[in-house]
Amino acid sequence: MSRPKVAVHKFSSCDGCQLAFLNLGESLLQLSEQLEILHFLEAGMSEADAQVDIAFVEGSLSTPDELERIKQVRANSRFLVSIGACATSGGLQALRNLDGQHDAWRDAIYARPEFIRTLQDVKPIASVVDVDLELWGCPVSSPQIVAAVRSLLFGVAPVDDRDRVCLECKRQQAVCVMVTEGKPCMGPVTRTGCGALCPRFGRDCYGCYGPAETAQTDTLARRFAGLGLMPDAIARRFLLINSQAPAFLQTGRVFWHSGQEAEDD
Repeated sequence: MSRPKVAVHKFSSCDGCQLAFLNLGESLLQLSEQLEILHFLEAGMSEADAQVDIAFVEGSLSTPDELERIKQVRANSRFLVSIGACATSGGLQALRNLDGQHDAWRDAIYARPEFIRTLQDVKPIASVVDVDLELWGCPVSSPQIVAAVRSLLFGVAPVDDRDRVCLECKRQQAVCVMVTEGKPCMGPVTRTGCGALCPRFGRDCYGCYGPAETAQTDTLARRFAGLGLMPDAIARRFLLINSQAPAFLQTGRVFWHSGQEAEDD
């Protein structure tokens, strides 16, 4: 029997999630014995139009060309998996969606803006094509990649871990930085996957793995206000890496507008 075929595609991104593959090291070599990687530019394979069983997609949709290319990737793939914050919620590029001044920023940054072909709004992958699995994170972790591949190869639905970082802190016996130090930690509303890396080293979580299931973002925002954060600072906690995730976007916009109104007064 032929080995399942895999492709890894890059859109607008920093390549960090593709490195989650390369960082597998020996595990990647073991995986390569079970599957055939046809397209992965980061690793030197180039067959972008190949028909594959699994296509991993990193990056947001930021240009008209990318809108067309993702449709072709979807058509060529049995399963499509979006990996990382850029692919799942627009990533840092989607910050330009917030103020509606795409043209002004473009014209101010580029010497010849007439040659720049970008979308007014950055789009996550699932807003344009059907996605079979989303792996959140900035970047995703190598264990996430391995677990997803093995599940798909064996015909098992991958587990979508939506536990909060707070639960991971308990499992890792990490002291709560919000309770003990008053730091504005996003752990109560952020899904785990990172192993509670930041809180274990005394830093507050900043939400890089996106919203957990039924995230009570309004409640956490009020807690941040109780810690002394101003509305614009609260907004920035939510409108950063995963600004287009609906749970974060809704709460972030409320406090963003509140901060703008305070400045106008």
